[in-house]
Amino acid sequence: MSYYSLDMELSSFAIFISGLVVIVLGSELLLRGASWLAAWMGIRPMVIGLTVVSVGTSAPELAVGLTAVSQGIPEIAIGNIAGTNMVNLLLILGLSAALRPLPLQSNSIRLDVPFMIFSALLILVMAINGVLSIVEGWILFILAVVYTIFLLRASRKESWKIKREYSEEYSQPVLVKGKTNPWLVVWNAVLLIGGIILAITGSDLLVNGASEIARKLGVSEAIIALTIVAIGTSAPELVTTIVATIKNDRDVAIGNLIGSSIYNILVILGLTAGFSSDGIAVSKDLLMIDLPLAALAAIVCYPVFKSSKMVTRKEGIFFVTCYVLYITSLIIFRT
Repeated sequence: MSYYSLDMELSSFAIFISGLVVIVLGSELLLRGASWLAAWMGIRPMVIGLTVVSVGTSAPELAVGLTAVSQGIPEIAIGNIAGTNMVNLLLILGLSAALRPLPLQSNSIRLDVPFMIFSALLILVMAINGVLSIVEGWILFILAVVYTIFLLRASRKESWKIKREYSEEYSQPVLVKGKTNPWLVVWNAVLLIGGIILAITGSDLLVNGASEIARKLGVSEAIIALTIVAIGTSAPELVTTIVATIKNDRDVAIGNLIGSSIYNILVILGLTAGFSSDGIAVSKDLLMIDLPLAALAAIVCYPVFKSSKMVTRKEGIFFVTCYVLYITSLIIFRT
């Protein structure tokens, strides 16, 4: 390999890493600003956690999806969602349980997991003809609205412990001596807008870098999306879950992890397809291998979660092992 070629590969990787850093920073600012403003408007902390946070942690995937489709690289949009959901369910959730057995006490799990399975299977049915159409995209988004309504109703039945966790995690002191501090409102609005701008800028760098890396390595964009892009855009969920594991306040984090897996399909893919010009093309490998595996990961969660209302260390290690085997198979057989 020539020095020139090596330099070009390092340059592509640097662009990808720069985009990843910018997009993660942008999503964090967006999440902070949106959460504060929602609290300021009187929205309950639990509602913020179940909706604003779940969607906010999926902001990188949305930015990447819209950018990829606009640049004519649909494999990155679809591959990123399939890969991210497997990262969420197998790697992040598995690591959390491997570090410390994971009790599942949230009543919303009974709604979330079946809906997660339904969403994963639905996307398979919709993509069976090789295209996720504009109409199908908006159907997915409408289902996201319906799911959110049911989720908010279910949140009223949560235990006081879960409500306290959400309150401590997402409620912020927005009042100063009984009056709203206008500078705080302006500052958090700036964070929200700045986060959106950074997410868009970062996604453009990330998609360009990922596409160039795939071209130089001689692999498809889907492989890059399923691996480094998926792991990179899952950084907010990974950080949130690890911190929550250390603090032993994980009902909120795990609920948002599963919620993000649902919103990735319904909101992210829905809006990406809905705003595309001709829908999103789904490659044969994604349709026959990766999307079914993502659905299988969701299905496996149901008996594990329901058996003892706990993910044991052994089950966590099993999840992580499955993810490692999946990544290994990608490297060996598809690169």
